[in-house]
Amino acid sequence: MNSRRKSWQEKLGDKKGLPKMLKLEKRFPCYNAVHKMGAGVGNKVILANPSEIVKVMKNVPKGKLTTIVEICKKIAKKYKAEACCSLTTGIFIMTAANAAEEAAKEGKDLNIPYWRTLKSGGFLNEKYPGGAEAHKELLEREGFKIIRKGRKFVVDDYEKHLMDV
Repeated sequence: MNSRRKSWQEKLGDKKGLPKMLKLEKRFPCYNAVHKMGAGVGNKVILANPSEIVKVMKNVPKGKLTTIVEICKKIAKKYKAEACCSLTTGIFIMTAANAAEEAAKEGKDLNIPYWRTLKSGGFLNEKYPGGAEAHKELLEREGFKIIRKGRKFVVDDYEKHLMDV
């Protein structure tokens, strides 16, 4: 049997059964992160489809930034939930970045400025294509100042550049 790995673009396709509303439980892998965002046990948490996350990412204009937390807030608000699963959102953000780079190598443009999406706290994403160094270069090309915090990179004063959700 010939098993072919799915491309990043295929992985970015909408998932059957999503979006899905759940009631938060302590055993959820995203519990700690979602709890930090203010959700408690029994609160509604949405698991979004990749297309919803990509839509938010595509709307971040040059000169502006967003974070996984901001994306989660926007999606939670849309579904009238207390939170959005940051674990699946983070996975779909990373998938979108890889799909955009994969498409670019094929001469296609998915029009996803993924580098404008940061991790919480303004940190660069080491899981983006080329790692944090490549992420740093893309942001610096757009005029953002990147500084080191320990072993990681962060956008200096990233809060000033956040897009309104």
